[in-house]
Amino acid sequence: MPSIYTFTEYSPEWPREFQREAARLRALWGDEIIAIHHVGSTSVPALAAKPIIDLLPLVHNIERIDAFHDAMTAAGYKVWGEYGLPGRRYLTRDADGVRTHNIHAYAEDNPEALRHMAFPAYLRAHPDACAEYVQVKRRAYALHPADIDAYNDAKNDWIKATEKIALAWYQTQKKAQ
Repeated sequence: MPSIYTFTEYSPEWPREFQREAARLRALWGDEIIAIHHVGSTSVPALAAKPIIDLLPLVHNIERIDAFHDAMTAAGYKVWGEYGLPGRRYLTRDADGVRTHNIHAYAEDNPEALRHMAFPAYLRAHPDACAEYVQVKRRAYALHPADIDAYNDAKNDWIKATEKIALAWYQTQKKAQ
């Protein structure tokens, strides 16, 4: 059965919600966290999106995150483990059956974390690419308003092509710092 989801214009509330959830996560995981990044579409001003806040904590040791399973469950998160991406810990939180937060935790040296950080950073720095992505997302939603998997599939080719460009750009930016 297809899953229903929402799609909305950018909200200035999203960065504030990221900050609230990041503080909550820091309280639960403590010193294991090195940094927490706001990733995904809600981290890009002016980008219409599914209103789901994506957090990317970088941690000292990814295996130690497993020890927080009970605390995260008690805090309302569902723990999914790696969920198809080796080295990641994926957790989700819903409110009234609607997804509100995703956590993609990685060890600080995992190269997969760069991919998650590079894509939204690239869109924030390149308004033309951001505008193009908005159109891709709007078309995908118009075609698949009640099927999130089909919506994601409709964006996939554009994302994969842009992700390569974004990653190269991001690594260049990191070297320049």
